[in-house]
Amino acid sequence: MPNRLHRRLAIVLAVVAFHVGALWALQSGLLKRAVELVIPVQVMAELIELPQPRIEPPAPTPAPAPPVAAPTPPRPRPQPVPQPVPQPVATPTPAPSTLAPVVPPSPPAPSTPTEPVVAAAPPSPPAPPAPPRIELPSSSADYLNNPRPPYPPLSKRLGEQGKVVVRVFIEADGTASRAEVRTSSGFERLDQTAVQTVLRWRYVPGKRAGVPEAMWFNVPINFVLE
Repeated sequence: MPNRLHRRLAIVLAVVAFHVGALWALQSGLLKRAVELVIPVQVMAELIELPQPRIEPPAPTPAPAPPVAAPTPPRPRPQPVPQPVPQPVATPTPAPSTLAPVVPPSPPAPSTPTEPVVAAAPPSPPAPPAPPRIELPSSSADYLNNPRPPYPPLSKRLGEQGKVVVRVFIEADGTASRAEVRTSSGFERLDQTAVQTVLRWRYVPGKRAGVPEAMWFNVPINFVLE
């Protein structure tokens, strides 16, 4: 059994060695042949310059000849003008003069003076419409029952008095929506009391052409110590 194994191993080694040697011989021979066959060839090229054609310069342009003046034709000689032969003039025989009676000119007729033409006056423009009637608000109606403004106690002790004019905006329903001091009394307490009072009052609203309309209204308030 061991002998058969050694024989197979020897055969395999021999086959492998044979293939390796053949492969090595083949590769070495091909490389040698390729080295022998590949020979570099040098290509020589030479440029041949062709002779350039000779360019002749253009011939100079001849200068134009000066214009020749045309000869002036001779002026014609004047021909003599024949003079007319004078004809005898017959002397007219004067006819007997017949004098017509002289008629004096008639006096001019008196001119009738012409009346100047009076141009018709243009029609007068229509009168502008009358402005609508405006009725200011009122706070003095009896049915309003507006109370008098209270006198501030401190102003009484200090002797403050004066007149305040309050500018108040009256709505179309007769209520006051805004108020401001137009003319001061000189004392802040009196001015503020007047403003607060007129804001609580009721008013007859102002009217324009009979229709209630919101508008401003001045309300005087007097503070007098009694």
